[in-house]
Amino acid sequence: MEIGPLAIWDHSAWEGFRDPEALAELEELGYGTAWFGGSPSPDLTTVEPILAASRRLVGATGIVNVWDAEASVAAAGYHRVATAYPDRFILGIGVGHGPAVGDRYRKPYDKLVSYLDGLDEGGVPVEGRALAALGPKVLGLARDRTAGAHPYLTTPEHTAQAREILGAGKLLAPEQKVALTTDPAEARSLARSRLDFYFGLPNYTNNWLRLGFTEDDFADGGSDRLVDALVVWGDEDDIRTRVKAHLDAGADQVPLQVLNDDKLAVLRTLAPVLRF
Repeated sequence: MEIGPLAIWDHSAWEGFRDPEALAELEELGYGTAWFGGSPSPDLTTVEPILAASRRLVGATGIVNVWDAEASVAAAGYHRVATAYPDRFILGIGVGHGPAVGDRYRKPYDKLVSYLDGLDEGGVPVEGRALAALGPKVLGLARDRTAGAHPYLTTPEHTAQAREILGAGKLLAPEQKVALTTDPAEARSLARSRLDFYFGLPNYTNNWLRLGFTEDDFADGGSDRLVDALVVWGDEDDIRTRVKAHLDAGADQVPLQVLNDDKLAVLRTLAPVLRF
Protein backbone atom coordinates (compact mmCIF):
# COMPACT_ATOMS: atom_id res chain seq x y z
CA MET A 1 0.00 0.00 0.00
CA GLU A 2 1.44 3.37 -1.06
CA ILE A 3 0.51 5.79 1.71
CA GLY A 4 2.97 8.60 0.92
CA PRO A 5 4.47 11.14 3.36
CA LEU A 6 1.77 13.76 2.76
CA ALA A 7 -1.49 13.11 4.60
CA ILE A 8 -4.61 14.89 5.81
CA TRP A 9 -6.43 14.50 9.12
CA ASP A 10 -9.98 15.74 9.52
CA HIS A 11 -13.42 14.67 10.66
CA SER A 12 -15.14 12.38 8.18
CA ALA A 13 -17.95 14.93 7.82
CA TRP A 14 -15.57 17.65 6.56
CA GLU A 15 -16.99 19.15 3.38
CA GLY A 16 -13.66 18.70 1.60
CA PHE A 17 -14.08 14.95 1.91
CA ARG A 18 -17.51 15.20 0.30
CA ASP A 19 -16.42 17.14 -2.77
CA PRO A 20 -15.02 14.98 -5.63
CA GLU A 21 -13.33 18.02 -7.19
CA ALA A 22 -11.60 18.88 -3.91
CA LEU A 23 -10.49 15.27 -3.45
CA ALA A 24 -9.15 15.16 -7.01
CA GLU A 25 -7.19 18.34 -6.37
CA LEU A 26 -5.78 17.04 -3.10
CA GLU A 27 -4.66 13.86 -4.82
CA GLU A 28 -2.94 15.87 -7.56
CA LEU A 29 -1.24 17.97 -4.92
CA GLY A 30 0.34 14.82 -3.54
CA TYR A 31 -1.75 14.02 -0.48
CA GLY A 32 -1.73 10.24 -0.40
CA THR A 33 -3.71 9.42 2.74
CA ALA A 34 -6.73 10.85 4.49
CA TRP A 35 -7.26 10.02 8.16
CA PHE A 36 -10.94 10.26 9.09
CA GLY A 37 -11.34 11.50 12.66
CA GLY A 38 -14.29 12.15 14.91
CA SER A 39 -14.85 8.47 15.86
CA PRO A 40 -16.16 7.17 12.52
CA SER A 41 -18.94 4.62 12.84
CA PRO A 42 -17.61 1.09 13.46
CA ASP A 43 -19.55 -0.24 10.46
CA LEU A 44 -17.41 2.14 8.34
CA THR A 45 -20.34 3.44 6.29
CA THR A 46 -18.96 6.99 6.56
CA VAL A 47 -15.70 5.91 4.90
CA GLU A 48 -17.07 4.43 1.69
CA PRO A 49 -18.43 7.64 0.09
CA ILE A 50 -15.05 9.32 0.50
CA LEU A 51 -13.15 6.47 -1.12
CA ALA A 52 -15.78 6.28 -3.86
CA ALA A 53 -15.38 9.99 -4.61
CA SER A 54 -11.59 9.73 -4.96
CA ARG A 55 -9.43 7.74 -7.34
CA ARG A 56 -6.39 6.61 -5.39
CA LEU A 57 -6.56 8.20 -1.94
CA VAL A 58 -5.82 5.80 0.90
CA GLY A 59 -8.37 6.14 3.69
CA ALA A 60 -7.65 5.45 7.35
CA THR A 61 -9.84 5.80 10.42
CA GLY A 62 -8.40 7.94 13.16
CA ILE A 63 -9.95 6.29 15.07
CA VAL A 64 -12.84 3.83 15.37
CA ASN A 65 -13.65 3.79 19.09
CA VAL A 66 -13.45 0.24 20.44
CA TRP A 67 -16.24 0.96 22.94
CA ASP A 68 -18.79 1.84 20.26
CA ALA A 69 -19.46 -1.67 18.91
CA GLU A 70 -18.10 -5.19 18.97
CA ALA A 71 -15.02 -5.97 16.89
CA SER A 72 -17.15 -8.15 14.63
CA VAL A 73 -18.93 -5.02 13.35
CA ALA A 74 -15.66 -3.32 12.41
CA ALA A 75 -14.34 -6.56 10.90
CA ALA A 76 -17.38 -6.88 8.64
CA GLY A 77 -17.02 -3.24 7.64
CA TYR A 78 -13.31 -3.71 6.96
CA HIS A 79 -13.89 -6.60 4.58
CA ARG A 80 -16.61 -4.72 2.73
CA VAL A 81 -14.47 -1.60 2.28
CA ALA A 82 -11.21 -3.44 1.57
CA THR A 83 -12.92 -5.59 -1.06
CA ALA A 84 -14.43 -2.58 -2.81
CA TYR A 85 -11.23 -0.52 -2.57
CA PRO A 86 -8.22 -2.86 -2.52
CA ASP A 87 -5.04 -1.49 -0.95
CA ARG A 88 -6.79 1.76 -0.06
CA PHE A 89 -7.96 1.33 3.51
CA ILE A 90 -6.45 1.08 7.00
CA LEU A 91 -8.65 0.37 10.02
CA GLY A 92 -7.36 2.61 12.80
CA ILE A 93 -8.75 1.77 16.24
CA GLY A 94 -8.32 3.16 19.75
CA VAL A 95 -9.86 3.50 23.20
CA GLY A 96 -11.03 7.09 22.79
CA HIS A 97 -11.48 9.41 25.76
CA GLY A 98 -12.49 8.19 29.18
CA PRO A 99 -14.96 11.02 30.04
CA ALA A 100 -16.79 10.51 26.75
CA VAL A 101 -17.02 6.75 27.19
CA GLY A 102 -18.25 6.95 30.78
CA ASP A 103 -18.65 3.87 32.96
CA ARG A 104 -17.63 1.54 30.13
CA TYR A 105 -14.05 2.90 30.23
CA ARG A 106 -12.32 0.27 32.35
CA LYS A 107 -8.94 -1.38 31.82
CA PRO A 108 -8.49 0.15 28.35
CA TYR A 109 -5.38 -1.93 27.59
CA ASP A 110 -7.31 -5.14 28.19
CA LYS A 111 -10.12 -3.82 25.99
CA LEU A 112 -7.66 -3.20 23.15
CA VAL A 113 -6.26 -6.70 23.47
CA SER A 114 -9.71 -8.30 23.40
CA TYR A 115 -10.73 -6.09 20.46
CA LEU A 116 -7.65 -7.12 18.50
CA ASP A 117 -8.52 -10.73 19.31
CA GLY A 118 -11.94 -10.05 17.80
CA LEU A 119 -10.38 -8.58 14.67
CA ASP A 120 -8.21 -11.68 14.41
CA GLU A 121 -11.32 -13.84 14.64
CA GLY A 122 -12.96 -11.64 12.01
CA GLY A 123 -10.06 -12.12 9.60
CA VAL A 124 -8.79 -8.54 9.59
CA PRO A 125 -5.10 -8.81 8.63
CA VAL A 126 -2.42 -7.28 10.83
CA GLU A 127 -1.27 -5.11 7.93
CA GLY A 128 -4.79 -3.70 7.52
CA ARG A 129 -5.10 -2.16 10.97
CA ALA A 130 -3.34 0.46 13.10
CA LEU A 131 -3.59 1.52 16.72
CA ALA A 132 -3.89 4.91 18.37
CA ALA A 133 -0.93 4.72 20.75
CA LEU A 134 0.80 7.15 23.10
CA GLY A 135 2.41 5.27 25.99
CA PRO A 136 5.12 2.61 25.72
CA LYS A 137 2.80 -0.31 26.56
CA VAL A 138 0.25 0.48 23.85
CA LEU A 139 3.00 1.31 21.35
CA GLY A 140 4.36 -2.17 22.04
CA LEU A 141 0.91 -3.60 21.36
CA ALA A 142 0.76 -1.66 18.09
CA ARG A 143 4.13 -3.11 17.13
CA ASP A 144 3.18 -6.68 17.95
CA ARG A 145 -0.37 -6.86 16.63
CA THR A 146 -0.96 -4.16 14.01
CA ALA A 147 0.65 -2.44 11.05
CA GLY A 148 1.75 0.39 13.35
CA ALA A 149 0.71 3.45 15.33
CA HIS A 150 -1.24 6.65 14.81
CA PRO A 151 -0.33 8.93 17.76
CA TYR A 152 -2.41 12.05 18.31
CA LEU A 153 -1.35 15.40 19.81
CA THR A 154 2.31 14.61 20.16
CA THR A 155 5.71 16.11 19.35
CA PRO A 156 8.73 15.09 17.28
CA GLU A 157 10.36 13.96 20.53
CA HIS A 158 7.50 11.53 21.04
CA THR A 159 7.81 10.40 17.43
CA ALA A 160 11.45 9.45 18.07
CA GLN A 161 10.46 7.48 21.18
CA ALA A 162 7.62 5.77 19.31
CA ARG A 163 9.91 4.74 16.46
CA GLU A 164 12.37 3.23 18.91
CA ILE A 165 9.59 1.10 20.41
CA LEU A 166 7.96 0.18 17.11
CA GLY A 167 11.22 -0.65 15.39
CA ALA A 168 11.78 -0.58 11.66
CA GLY A 169 9.11 -1.52 9.17
CA LYS A 170 6.08 -0.47 11.23
CA LEU A 171 3.80 2.39 10.22
CA LEU A 172 4.19 5.57 12.29
CA ALA A 173 1.79 8.40 11.41
CA PRO A 174 1.66 11.12 14.09
CA GLU A 175 -1.12 13.69 13.62
CA GLN A 176 0.07 17.32 13.56
CA LYS A 177 -2.14 20.35 14.08
CA VAL A 178 -1.30 23.29 11.82
CA ALA A 179 -2.19 26.99 11.86
CA LEU A 180 -0.87 28.91 8.85
CA THR A 181 -0.50 32.37 10.36
CA THR A 182 2.45 34.41 11.60
CA ASP A 183 0.35 36.25 14.17
CA PRO A 184 1.12 34.66 17.58
CA ALA A 185 -2.15 35.79 19.15
CA GLU A 186 -4.24 34.46 16.29
CA ALA A 187 -2.30 31.19 16.13
CA ARG A 188 -2.52 30.49 19.85
CA SER A 189 -6.18 31.42 19.95
CA LEU A 190 -6.88 28.90 17.18
CA ALA A 191 -4.77 26.33 18.97
CA ARG A 192 -6.38 26.79 22.39
CA SER A 193 -9.87 26.56 20.92
CA ARG A 194 -9.00 23.00 19.84
CA LEU A 195 -6.79 21.97 22.75
CA ASP A 196 -8.85 22.95 25.79
CA PHE A 197 -10.85 19.70 25.71
CA TYR A 198 -7.69 17.59 26.00
CA PHE A 199 -6.19 19.26 29.08
CA GLY A 200 -8.56 17.25 31.28
CA LEU A 201 -7.87 13.86 29.69
CA PRO A 202 -5.32 11.74 31.57
CA ASN A 203 -4.22 9.72 28.54
CA TYR A 204 -2.95 12.94 26.96
CA THR A 205 -1.72 14.78 30.05
CA ASN A 206 0.19 11.73 31.22
CA ASN A 207 1.90 11.52 27.85
CA TRP A 208 2.86 15.19 28.00
CA LEU A 209 4.24 14.70 31.51
CA ARG A 210 6.41 11.89 30.15
CA LEU A 211 7.67 14.35 27.52
CA GLY A 212 8.83 16.81 30.21
CA PHE A 213 5.87 19.15 30.59
CA THR A 214 4.38 19.88 34.01
CA GLU A 215 0.92 20.27 35.53
CA ASP A 216 1.40 24.04 35.27
CA ASP A 217 1.47 23.69 31.48
CA PHE A 218 -2.14 22.44 31.50
CA ALA A 219 -3.61 25.40 33.41
CA ASP A 220 -5.41 28.46 32.02
CA GLY A 221 -5.77 27.22 28.46
CA GLY A 222 -2.31 25.71 28.31
CA SER A 223 1.07 27.39 28.48
CA ASP A 224 2.55 28.93 25.35
CA ARG A 225 5.30 26.32 25.61
CA LEU A 226 2.84 23.43 25.44
CA VAL A 227 0.59 25.04 22.83
CA ASP A 228 3.53 25.76 20.55
CA ALA A 229 4.81 22.20 20.96
CA LEU A 230 1.49 20.65 19.99
CA VAL A 231 0.39 23.06 17.24
CA VAL A 232 2.83 24.30 14.65
CA TRP A 233 2.12 27.81 13.43
CA GLY A 234 3.92 30.38 11.33
CA ASP A 235 4.73 30.55 7.64
CA GLU A 236 5.25 27.68 5.21
CA ASP A 237 8.88 27.23 6.23
CA ASP A 238 7.95 26.98 9.91
CA ILE A 239 5.45 24.24 9.14
CA ARG A 240 7.90 22.44 6.87
CA THR A 241 10.48 22.46 9.67
CA ARG A 242 8.07 20.79 12.10
CA VAL A 243 6.90 18.19 9.60
CA LYS A 244 10.50 17.40 8.69
CA ALA A 245 11.33 17.03 12.39
CA HIS A 246 8.68 14.29 12.66
CA LEU A 247 9.97 12.58 9.51
CA ASP A 248 13.57 12.81 10.68
CA ALA A 249 12.49 11.30 14.01
CA GLY A 250 11.08 8.26 12.23
CA ALA A 251 7.56 9.10 11.03
CA ASP A 252 6.46 7.57 7.74
CA GLN A 253 3.89 10.28 7.20
CA VAL A 254 2.51 13.27 9.11
CA PRO A 255 -1.28 13.72 8.81
CA LEU A 256 -2.01 17.45 8.92
CA GLN A 257 -5.03 18.76 10.79
CA VAL A 258 -5.51 22.33 9.56
CA LEU A 259 -7.01 24.72 12.11
CA ASN A 260 -7.54 27.67 9.76
CA ASP A 261 -11.07 28.19 8.46
CA ASP A 262 -10.14 27.72 4.79
CA LYS A 263 -8.53 24.31 5.07
CA LEU A 264 -8.31 23.65 1.36
CA ALA A 265 -6.43 26.91 0.77
CA VAL A 266 -3.89 25.99 3.44
CA LEU A 267 -3.44 22.48 2.06
CA ARG A 268 -2.88 23.97 -1.40
CA THR A 269 -0.26 26.36 -0.03
CA LEU A 270 1.59 23.73 1.97
CA ALA A 271 1.74 20.95 -0.61
CA PRO A 272 4.66 22.33 -2.68
CA VAL A 273 6.87 22.94 0.37
CA LEU A 274 6.16 19.54 1.95
CA ARG A 275 7.55 17.40 -0.84
CA PHE A 276 10.58 15.81 0.75
